[in-house]
Amino acid sequence: MAADSANGADTRARLKLTEIFFSIQGEAQFCGWPSVFVRLTGCPLRCVYCDTAYAFSGGEWRSIDSIVEEVSGYRTPYVCVTGGEPLAQGRRCLDLLVELCDRGYQVALETSGALDVGVVDPRVSRIVDLKTPGSGEEARNRWENLTLLTARDSVKLVICDRADYVWARRALDERVNVDCQIFFSPSHGELAPGVLADWILADQLPVRMQVQLHKVLWGDVPGR
Repeated sequence: MAADSANGADTRARLKLTEIFFSIQGEAQFCGWPSVFVRLTGCPLRCVYCDTAYAFSGGEWRSIDSIVEEVSGYRTPYVCVTGGEPLAQGRRCLDLLVELCDRGYQVALETSGALDVGVVDPRVSRIVDLKTPGSGEEARNRWENLTLLTARDSVKLVICDRADYVWARRALDERVNVDCQIFFSPSHGELAPGVLADWILADQLPVRMQVQLHKVLWGDVPGR
């Protein structure tokens, strides 16, 4: 940011960007749709299963205008702003979301759930992670975020093992009272999808089972 200031740039209109890429949305309510992903740099969390650690640092400063211009080069109405943790960039991330919505895109925000989602434009579909003990970041859950969610949003839990599943099941009974869809996803390479599906069916849980479609298609290739 200091370098931008030295060059006379308006840092309020810039974000630290890791990558922009075109792919198939692999998770939550827009799963399967060709989408543009805007991956912002930086994250205050360190989940043990994180597959985008390359977004923790580095990146380049880009103006909101240049990001939106690149997004417009793809023929899809779906845009997903992700990270890292995009909300860690504060007002600049919020301004990007507003601009994308103003341009008519269907915008999703993937967020860790550790930061306030109430400041996000209501036109955005917020995909809020609820961190299980297996993530190593359970203490970072901002539970009050759940009271802010609407039918256009979703809650996602990545399940690492049976202990995580039991924790998640209890959370559904005691703390997760939301009007939006709830997704259970097996931690890729750690919990077999069929095992998680069997648990969900046995307990008749009111959740949607999902796998990370992009990993089924391309594995752990960055930017896919």
